[in-house]
Amino acid sequence: MQDPLVSILIPFKDTARFLPECLDSILNQEYAHWEVLAINDHSTDDSWEVVNTFVEEDSRINVFENEGEGIIDALRTAYTESQGLLITRMDSDDVMGPNKLQVLVQSLLKKGKGHLAVGQVRYFSDRGISNGYERYEQWLNGLTLNGSNYSEIYKECVVPSPCWMVYREDLDACGAFDANRYPEDYDLTFRFYEKGLGCIPCDQILHYWRDYDTRTSRTSEHYAQNYFLEIKLHYFLKLEYDTERPLTIWGAGNKGKEIAKGLLKRNIAFFWLCDNPNKIGKSIYGKEMLHYTTLQGLKNPQSIVTVANEKAQKMIRDYFLELGQKSGKDYFFFC
Repeated sequence: MQDPLVSILIPFKDTARFLPECLDSILNQEYAHWEVLAINDHSTDDSWEVVNTFVEEDSRINVFENEGEGIIDALRTAYTESQGLLITRMDSDDVMGPNKLQVLVQSLLKKGKGHLAVGQVRYFSDRGISNGYERYEQWLNGLTLNGSNYSEIYKECVVPSPCWMVYREDLDACGAFDANRYPEDYDLTFRFYEKGLGCIPCDQILHYWRDYDTRTSRTSEHYAQNYFLEIKLHYFLKLEYDTERPLTIWGAGNKGKEIAKGLLKRNIAFFWLCDNPNKIGKSIYGKEMLHYTTLQGLKNPQSIVTVANEKAQKMIRDYFLELGQKSGKDYFFFC
């Protein structure tokens, strides 16, 4: 098929000031065979009216009310209404590069089913971008450049949302938007990973993320750090954990404690390691803190690392290397 229909799913809520630029960026796409399914998630501003002005001008744009409440229900509503062979998402406050759809479509047509087309991203803001967001952008684009996104999936969401495209058949096989876990984009990324969809490398910036104080990722409780840890632990235990191997946690900061509580709640045994002399030998949640060299005496362990400091992470990686252990098999960085 030369020009398959692309369904663009767009939940929106109170983004009237950004929707014109968002929708204009879709209208200006080099690739023209698309449909928009825009879902109003109970907006209290003029978002509905703004979208409808575009509906009146272009029959490819369709608008519906959310059948439920929240972004997951909005995505379900949009997906139910969609007809495309290829599916992608769009955030109502972001902007597409003019060649975004063309590049993603061609990537999928070339590679075929069983693949996920992704593109590089860039933040923009009226006030400038923080160093943290800049580092995340560079890290994510580095993975996307080589299609090695899954290699660090337990650190952070490694599929740039909403800069991806997939065959409908593959999305259905991954459970589409059936899950109720937040952040919903990170959860879907894990399901892409679980089903083995190959990430297609991309060296082009295709999507522009708008940063501002009231965007969802800054304000929603679902994007709090503890939710990230819960979703990481859920999929680690489902996809990686080997009950025949001893499990360790490395690190006793806030993240290490959250993971420890999650394991204790599930009655999963583990050894708790650190290199802090002030903590070694002490008890936290009834677990004795052990020196990290305890690893040497364990037979074929698996380790969850919750240490965020970059210098410490390098030391930890070097130590695992000395032990002959491999990332993504024997140890997993959760930060």
